[in-house]
Amino acid sequence: MLAMAASLIVELIPLWILLGLLLVFLVFVLLARVAGGKFVRPIVTAMAKVPLFRKWMTKASEAALERQNPELASAVKKLQRYGNLTDPRQAQKAMSSLTPGERRAYLAATGEQQEAQPQPLNREQRRRLEKAQRDAQRRR
Repeated sequence: MLAMAASLIVELIPLWILLGLLLVFLVFVLLARVAGGKFVRPIVTAMAKVPLFRKWMTKASEAALERQNPELASAVKKLQRYGNLTDPRQAQKAMSSLTPGERRAYLAATGEQQEAQPQPLNREQRRRLEKAQRDAQRRR
């Protein structure tokens, strides 16, 4: 009886491995749902240090970008060929290689990215902004 139970456990090792992977995946999904993925970010940054996982993640993000915005994906690929664009002449050369549609898509994406990162306001700027908002509400 004991030998039969032991052989059953050994024969079910692939199932135990699959169940373990499923459990890890479910925990990962739950962590991604909590607090906007706050707890998943450190895990993903640690995984990105492993070359194989980094390659998989870049392929997945490129595929998602191609599905959402093909022109932007094409522009990003072309600009990646030029490497780091710190030199203004090199950046101009890279931008001139883009088609008008790709250029529009790239500039729209970079503009959205800059808008998403609000500049820190000092006290005077905050007060002006609050006053403008109050005035706008009064006019309604």
